[in-house]
Amino acid sequence: MESTADGGLRGRLEATFWERHANPWSAGTRILVYPVFMYAIYRRDAKLFAATLAFIAVNPVLFPRPARTDNYLSRIVLAERQWLDEGKGTMGLDYPNVLNVLNIPVTFYAFASAIRRNPVGTLLGTLGVMIIKLWWTDAIIKKTGVTGEGPADRRSEPEPSLAE
Repeated sequence: MESTADGGLRGRLEATFWERHANPWSAGTRILVYPVFMYAIYRRDAKLFAATLAFIAVNPVLFPRPARTDNYLSRIVLAERQWLDEGKGTMGLDYPNVLNVLNIPVTFYAFASAIRRNPVGTLLGTLGVMIIKLWWTDAIIKKTGVTGEGPADRRSEPEPSLAE
């Protein structure tokens, strides 16, 4: 999980962010938080809405660096990192980035349905957003060829310290 970012403080912070976000609990709960977010909007629950936003903000660093990353959820994060490090972005008319472009109207539909308290529209929009996002992540896993690391693959290097 080496970073291509500079070796300065910013590079170490970015490396720590991505390494911790590669924890399958981070990736998995980040996927599952979207329906909770839409439910908070649908129910007009300000506390749940605020808690969901707070969770989204801290999620990438909430969990520790994983012992292994050779699982699907970790590979999503590793592939996204590699994809972005290669400068491929997330939006565009090329595949798979076109999926994120197509997700914009689906997201608007989901939000509008939740605001109007349309349960079927909220459910279908939410599922649509999640399916398209997972389609994109699956495509970048395949395009980058990221496989992750098992325990035997892990170097015996200690976790990088921010104080260095």
